[in-house]
Amino acid sequence: MSPTSRPNIAPWLSVDDATKAVEFYRAAFGARLLSQVGGDDGGIQVAQLSIGGAIFWVQQDIDSFPDADRPPSVRMILSVDDPDAALQRAIAAGATVVAPVHEDFGWRTGRFTDPSGHDWEVSKQLGS
Repeated sequence: MSPTSRPNIAPWLSVDDATKAVEFYRAAFGARLLSQVGGDDGGIQVAQLSIGGAIFWVQQDIDSFPDADRPPSVRMILSVDDPDAALQRAIAAGATVVAPVHEDFGWRTGRFTDPSGHDWEVSKQLGS
């Protein structure tokens, strides 16, 4: 790694329906679709999305989406200016609330599960 390069981690989410997942992330977060690869059915197989410059991927893979009977092993945290509004948009787009927006440990944060079964927090550090 060169001294000027900066590591970046971009989550890659397995979902059972990539087209519906992209629709959710666009409605809930205002995500921009940067690129996509289509499947045989005309829908999206793989998509690269951006939320305010934060990049992530979704891939249609019915064999590896989260198990509803187990707690998620990964949680995405999306830092936003208004967690209350972000949680409301996610709910309106089809998310299920895990924890309402509240203040704890110097953060204002709420938590939800998206329709594909992935766990998210929308948070803002207080005093910043």
